[in-house]
Amino acid sequence: MNDSPHGLGAAHDVVLFDMFGVIACHQSQDGKDRLAATAEVPESAFWEAYWGLRRPYDRGDVTGTAYWRRVADALGTRFDEDRIARLVEADLASWSAVDETMVALVEELAGAGRRVALLSNIPEELAARHEERHAWLKHFEVCAFSCRIGHAKPEPGAYRWCLDALDTAPDRVLFVDDREDNIRAAEAAGVHGHLFTSPARLRETLGL
Repeated sequence: MNDSPHGLGAAHDVVLFDMFGVIACHQSQDGKDRLAATAEVPESAFWEAYWGLRRPYDRGDVTGTAYWRRVADALGTRFDEDRIARLVEADLASWSAVDETMVALVEELAGAGRRVALLSNIPEELAARHEERHAWLKHFEVCAFSCRIGHAKPEPGAYRWCLDALDTAPDRVLFVDDREDNIRAAEAAGVHGHLFTSPARLRETLGL
């Protein structure tokens, strides 16, 4: 993994950020509990279906309603329209928190004239919610939401799409993500990777 602490990022034209687990937070425990309670099914089976069927939803292949119907089918139950609406809302709420320290870092980079972009696995409903509520998204030259580009990390097409949109050579991009499989896929596309663990370590890598 190309992750030198000696100002490596400063040599790159673009810092390409993941969102959840880097700038935005993963699901809170309260949010997860609310979501599972709304489904009213055994929790272990719920999360197996939730994650096992998530990729097509993130990629924009199915709507939120269709996704939750697939989850219900996998669980051997049925969610009516009211329950689906409550599940969609609980799901959105569970992914709503952001790391203000990382938001400030993005704003600092953009304010200094650095090119910043975003690549996130995210369904349409959640993408629209974040666009409504988070003005800091305007700092990103490219927002590559999986639901709108037809590719979800770690699929190679997700990285190719970003490189085409940015019109930048792979070795001029530093990709920041909290998952090793996504970093490895980026590096296979020729992009430099930084496995995110903390804002302080990222700042060191960026030479800030």
